[in-house]
Amino acid sequence: MCAAIMATKIPEAPKVGMVSLGCPKALVDSERILTKLRSDGYQMSADYAGADVVLVNTCGFLDSAKEESLEAIGEAIAENGRVIVTGCMGNEAELIRQKFPQVLAVTGAHQYEAVVNAVHEASPPIPNAFVDLVPEGGLKLTPRHYSYLKISEGCNHRCSFCIIPSLRGDLVSRRIDAVLREAEKLVHAGTKELLIISQDTSAYGVDTRHEARQWKGREVRAHMTDLARELGQLRTAEGAPPWVRLHYVYPYPHVDQVIPLMADELLTPYLDIPFQHAAPSVLKAMKRPANEAKVLDRIRKWREICPDIAIRSSFVVGFPGETEADFDYLLEWLDEAQLDRVGAFRFEPVEGAAANDLPGAVPEEVKEERYQRIMEKTAAISAARLRAKVGRVLPVIIDEVGEADEDGSVGATARSQADAPEIDGNVFLRDVDAGLQPGSILNVLIEDADDHDLYGVPAE
Repeated sequence: MCAAIMATKIPEAPKVGMVSLGCPKALVDSERILTKLRSDGYQMSADYAGADVVLVNTCGFLDSAKEESLEAIGEAIAENGRVIVTGCMGNEAELIRQKFPQVLAVTGAHQYEAVVNAVHEASPPIPNAFVDLVPEGGLKLTPRHYSYLKISEGCNHRCSFCIIPSLRGDLVSRRIDAVLREAEKLVHAGTKELLIISQDTSAYGVDTRHEARQWKGREVRAHMTDLARELGQLRTAEGAPPWVRLHYVYPYPHVDQVIPLMADELLTPYLDIPFQHAAPSVLKAMKRPANEAKVLDRIRKWREICPDIAIRSSFVVGFPGETEADFDYLLEWLDEAQLDRVGAFRFEPVEGAAANDLPGAVPEEVKEERYQRIMEKTAAISAARLRAKVGRVLPVIIDEVGEADEDGSVGATARSQADAPEIDGNVFLRDVDAGLQPGSILNVLIEDADDHDLYGVPAE
């Protein structure tokens, strides 16, 4: 008689909750931390109650972001009690511990090993050789069809309004082969859209003197142009190139070299360039390059090479010393530049920023009035540029498919190549196939437009 087979009982893994605040670069940090923890045997918890320990990845770029981070830490402590703090505010560990003495550990930005070690100490992992814990592309906090790809940390610029170098240090570029290997894995795992991020994408590789590495039998430099060209060679399971967006691009001369790749459909025709202002005196006070006239000429040339290129940027209004004439200059510059997507921010003093000591503080009511004016200006420009797309057939990527209405019609939320997720507009579709999946890319006929969004139907 055979002995009864004793089934191996797999122990329940400890669970980790994550609150991720701040920019896409912080989101990538969160994904890397969770991927490592998942590979160590941890499960993820979607709520405070189910978590053995909660990570709060903080943002410390603006004072308002710090307040949000402190509120998130307080909420996590109130709801769970076992909290580890990481991210940009980790540089202010004394403040965090003074306000929340209960926190288990505080670590700084991109200190992955320290965070993981703190979790191990707070809730030790349980070895489990029976379960493969991490999918090929790593654990993602974004939808499966798009992924952020971080190519470097830190920044060599010393803009007077910014404290990123003090939070994240000088530029440190990743090896080009490591970046391309991660991109390839993400695409093989189902990513249809790669969003390239850093503090300064154009400066990629400057710190390593653009060190070359072997990739697919050829030598490739750690340089934005080489990176862009190689990413354009990737192919999805359907045999199509993934959409590749370049974010946080400073308008260095070599940026001109990636525009033909967009015209050849190897890169998504989209550039995110943080101009911040246009008035020379304000740019000088910001310690930003003051070549606004030359930039306008380059934008015109970019559009000659790639007419469909979309340019997004962000601007600060109410910077110390900004006069009404400076602001009017910015509005006139925007009229000429005709940028597709614009975000604007009221200047906010950040502890540790050199701009705090500049003379000519702009009253809050003036900041608000200028903010409203720039938003009205850019909305009008956006509306005109979107109206010009009505009647065209454009490719879009599906983000979400809705439920059928009473007539059986199904709608979907998508984005065009001019729209990055979460920060730009959408393309709202009617009468889509009920079986359509997020990540699908299809051609649609644009029927209507408003200030920020397009409306359409699948093209026959």
